[in-house]
Parts: sequence; C-alpha cells; structure tokens
Amino acid sequence: MHLLNHISGLFFSQDVRHQNPKPGRDPNNSQASLFETLHSPGSAKHEQRQICGPLAALTFNLVVAVGIIFMNKWVLKNVGFQFPVFLTVIHYAASWALMASLKFFSILPASPSSELTPLSLFTFGFVNSVSTGLANVSLKYNSVGFYQMAKIAITPLIVLAEFMWYKKRIAFSKVIALTLVSVGVAIATVTDLQFSLFGACVALAWIIPSAVNKILWSNVQQQQNWTALALMWKTTPITFLFLVFMIPFLDPPGVLAFHWSFSNTSAILMSAFLGFLLQWSSALTLGATSAISSAVFGQFKTCVILLGNYYLFGSNPGTTSILGAFIAIGGMSLYTYLGIRAIKQQSGKVLP
Repeated sequence: MHLLNHISGLFFSQDVRHQNPKPGRDPNNSQASLFETLHSPGSAKHEQRQICGPLAALTFNLVVAVGIIFMNKWVLKNVGFQFPVFLTVIHYAASWALMASLKFFSILPASPSSELTPLSLFTFGFVNSVSTGLANVSLKYNSVGFYQMAKIAITPLIVLAEFMWYKKRIAFSKVIALTLVSVGVAIATVTDLQFSLFGACVALAWIIPSAVNKILWSNVQQQQNWTALALMWKTTPITFLFLVFMIPFLDPPGVLAFHWSFSNTSAILMSAFLGFLLQWSSALTLGATSAISSAVFGQFKTCVILLGNYYLFGSNPGTTSILGAFIAIGGMSLYTYLGIRAIKQQSGKVLP
C-alpha cells in the first residue's frame, strides 16, 4: 500500500481538495441531500472527487483490471467462448442494464446542461467500441505478455496526440522517466511474447484508438461537470451498437451453437460484471488524473501481475523479467517524484 500511495502521486492533474462535512447537518435529511446531490451535475462531480480521489480510483482500477484480464483469458481459453467481440457486447449490455437500474432508482448522477453533441457521442461510441473490442480480440490471439507489451506504445502516442491537439508539452526529465517505464515493461514481458500474425495486427490496430479513448475521457470529465457514470450512461448505447456491427467482421461464426451451461454462463456473467467495474474504474481514474498518468499506471499493473505471479504463486518468469519489472517501477517512481515536485513549485509561485 505504501508503494501504491507513492505511485498515486503521479495523478496530479486534478487538484482535489477534501472538505469536512458541514456541521449541524440533519441526519434525517441525508437521503434528500443525496438525491439533490446526484441531480445536480456540479454537486455530483464534487461528490465524486470527494469520495473517489486519485488513490481510491487507482486501487479500484488496479484490482478490477488484474481480475478481468485473467477472467477474460479464462473465458476465451478454458471455457471455450471464442467470440471476443460478442463477449464485449455482453459486457456493455450488462453495464447498460446496471446503469438503467441505478437510473430507475434515481441513483444515477445527472448529466450537465451542456450536453455532448451528436457528433461527440458518435466519436465517443466509435472510439470506445474499437478500443475495447480489439482489446479482447488481442487477448484471444496473443499471450498476456504480448498484450501488455503492446500497451507500451500507448504512452508516446498520448504524448504526441496531446501536443498536436492541445499543445501540451512534457518536460525532458519526464520523457526520461517514461522511457524507463517502457524499457522496463519491455524487458519484463519479453519472455512471454506468444502471438500470431493476425493477433499482432489486431494489437497494432488497437493502440491508436486506445490512446485517443483515454484522451477523450480524461478531457471531457476534467473540462466539464461530467461524472464517470453520467458519461458512461450517454456513451454506452452508442458503443454497444458499434460493437454489434463489428461482430461479423472479427468474431468467428457459431455463437448460437455454444454450450450455454450453468458454469459457462456464470463465468461469462462474472466477466460481464467485471467489465462494468473496469469501465467505471477506468473512467474514474481518467477523470481524476490524466491520460498519460493513466497509461503509466497501466504499465504499473503489468508489473504487479508479473511480480504477483512470482511472489504469490511461485511462477518463475526469469531474472530478466523481474529486473525489467523493477526498472519500470523505478521509472514510475521518478515520474511520480517529478510530478509532485512540479506541484510544489506551482504552489510556491501562487503563495505570497
């Protein structure tokens, strides 16, 4: 947890200030206050920042992301459900059903008055569907190591895209830190690079929409009063439709002939529930941090998976992989330190 607290320092793009509850609040009005909070976009956004700051979003996303990678691999390989895009469709159908339940009970946070334009919703849906759909296809045709290796390219793409779109510049010292992270992850995963030609092509095609997806979700939440759930509620139906359209092109035929036994269906539904939690936790993380920080944390999760297998389950990835994981964590620590130092310098300029 100490390491997680240290790594959480890299999520510094949002200035989250926690305030104590107002004294004298009537406990009997807590339900009414919650209702008013959720139905005011500004209040709902503030409440999300209060309850789920960077560290909470980090922890939530870490646990869910590690779980769903192994769960999806189990469903695709051991259960024999060879339909990765259809699996993603099930994920989004479950997400929409869960959010519809929240809306029915008036628990879903309200959307801001400045609604996204139809073109914006279309863009969100298209990019999100391609990103998540191709991720599961990549996981089917490649090893977990190659899947994680492909993520390395996301970080420099985000840096380039944010410079081109928003003129954001990154300090040279941070470039060094990000390079250490990428090199470390490459060394850590080099021993598990099983892939096919088609799988490699899918992984390459997945990188660009994944980077764009992170940038969109981060900027929209930070620049407007969108909460993670409110934005998910608006974009999930569009994403669902695009994914349905992708099924004939990326999935093999025969989904109706699949053996829908109780155990198989239970595993798929568990994957779907984790899919909802992953979508939510990822949106929370991007709203509380930045696209680059989220990508760096994705590499941290890779190291956690590798080291966790080594220390908890006795797997032996080799000295080279262990060394690579620690190099990557060292790069993340340097990135964290540079981010915290930048915050202190900015605070010093503001103070009289």
